[in-house]
Amino acid sequence: MGIIRKTKHFQKVLDILLKQENAVSANYLVTHFNDEINKSTIYRILDKMEDDRIIHSFVGVNGLKWYAKCVKCTVKEHHDNHPHFQCEKCNEVQCINHTNNATKLIGSQFLVKSVLLTGICNRCF
Repeated sequence: MGIIRKTKHFQKVLDILLKQENAVSANYLVTHFNDEINKSTIYRILDKMEDDRIIHSFVGVNGLKWYAKCVKCTVKEHHDNHPHFQCEKCNEVQCINHTNNATKLIGSQFLVKSVLLTGICNRCF
């Protein structure tokens, strides 16, 4: 964690991530920015954003890393440990807004960093 340098490339990647309702893969960003921002710069920006709790990541189907904006995270605390759903047909990934039902049953706080549920989304079903 450190000072967030808002370069023009940083801002362009941030704008895309903030506009998305669902998670996006690094591959999507590399393709989207094509020749405008090189691949290593995109990964460096994503790592920095994750370190600064702007985004969170998880590994999806086929081992691809996906990124989504953080909602209530601070530089000191990360609150976006929640399940994600990935459609096996269209590969779209959605954050699942968890309820506290499981926490009430267990009586503790989850420390799991990543849970990925897979299946077929309503659009592809």
